[in-house]
Amino acid sequence: MTSIWLHDARPPTFPPLDPGRRIDTAVVGGGITGLVTALLLAEEGIEVAVLEADRLGGVTTGHTTGKISLLQATRASRIRTVHDDRVLRAYLDANREAKQWLLRYCADHDIPVQTAPAYTYAQTERAVPILRAELEATRKAGLPTEFVTDLDVPFPHCGAVRLDGQAQFDAMDAIAALARDLAARGVPVFEHTRVRGLRREGDRQILDTEHGDLSAHTVVLATGTPILDRGGFFARLEPQRSYAAAFTVPGDFPTGMYISADAPVRTLRPIPTDRGDLLLVGGTGHGVGRTERARAHADDVVRWTQRHFPGAEPVFRWSAQDYHPIAELPYVGPLLPWNDRVLVATGFAKWGLTNGVAAARALVGRLTGKPPHWADTFASWQPRELAGTLTAMKANGAVALQLSSGWLGFGIRDALRRDGPPADGEGRVERSGLAPVGVCTAFGATHRVSAVCPHLGGILTWNDAEMSWDCPLHGSRFRHDGALLEGPATRSLRAADEPRDHD
Repeated sequence: MTSIWLHDARPPTFPPLDPGRRIDTAVVGGGITGLVTALLLAEEGIEVAVLEADRLGGVTTGHTTGKISLLQATRASRIRTVHDDRVLRAYLDANREAKQWLLRYCADHDIPVQTAPAYTYAQTERAVPILRAELEATRKAGLPTEFVTDLDVPFPHCGAVRLDGQAQFDAMDAIAALARDLAARGVPVFEHTRVRGLRREGDRQILDTEHGDLSAHTVVLATGTPILDRGGFFARLEPQRSYAAAFTVPGDFPTGMYISADAPVRTLRPIPTDRGDLLLVGGTGHGVGRTERARAHADDVVRWTQRHFPGAEPVFRWSAQDYHPIAELPYVGPLLPWNDRVLVATGFAKWGLTNGVAAARALVGRLTGKPPHWADTFASWQPRELAGTLTAMKANGAVALQLSSGWLGFGIRDALRRDGPPADGEGRVERSGLAPVGVCTAFGATHRVSAVCPHLGGILTWNDAEMSWDCPLHGSRFRHDGALLEGPATRSLRAADEPRDHD
């Protein structure tokens, strides 16, 4: 499953870390948040370096839908249910300024951007009250939204909230421009350099990477979800996976940006290409590792599209991972209270292009003593977090259930399994003595790895859409052969020993 945005990678390549370096500020994560943070720091004259575990933009940013919008499905009304109107206005101010910054950057660097109206629509009558709540929240916060009923679309709908003048683009164009900008400023960028841990030595932070140590005065974690367990952010975020595809479609299709207010979520937008426009359709999300039918979720996107756009054919298919904050607002600031030496940016709830830029501006403002007026709304530690207590209890109750059921259930599944290796593309958890072992067949070869997540010990589940091992606790993901893909885990799965006979 390859994202259309990553099919023809454009960013320049960078070498891995050469160990022993000392830097003022190290930014961990080479997506939109990390690169904008590094650029803004460099513009302030601060010495900075970027470390990326894979390729720049290769994880979250390279799998986005590319929407730059202030109408973000039902985000405004969700925020308003747990916070007051002042907080909502500050959130939208942050996103508005981030949108303006990003569009200016695109204009200055000749990055193609398409302007389009954004729609949040209801698939059924039951969702109309949700639309009305979003309309009221956005208008109260100063957005010129309107309720419309006449949508020129072929799929079922019962009205929509519309906001004109929003934008869309290929986010990898921005990643490439940012990378070139950083290189021109002499900012060191290191790819294929995974950070595995952090320790303190005096007033320095020592980053432990697979290629050796890097010493920094300040560290910014811009990694989707924080890779260090300090601060317990893994318990304050809900990891979610969703699926997308780009289609050729005979004839015309909608030119706006659409997303449904009700589930299963459907998100649509056109993608201009040199060979004609494609239609992007996504949605059908689920908690990471919390389905045994990931392929069915992915296939549902294709079936829905072909039902409503006859003749549509997928030419690219991919998936994305996002992290939803329990109290609805992003976390931007210290990893631990009152410690500005390690900062974090996470919890963008699928709207990372504007929230990621806003987070970068808030982080740099904090480090330079010039925070934007809305920065406290994004604070990583604040009393407003109490508003998410019930959600946190539900989320972490589900985590506890997944942990216990995973350990209790893998022996039962093993007893019911068929003899022989799994079929190609399939995987299962077996028992080797007392140890859970993940066995899968992928690309014609069978692999056996530990089925225990090295983060906090969850039993992994097989993702048959992407041939990966996914953790249902906090969203860590591993390739079929055990190599770490993403999440709070910092190490790959160990290879499993060959099974031994037991009485």
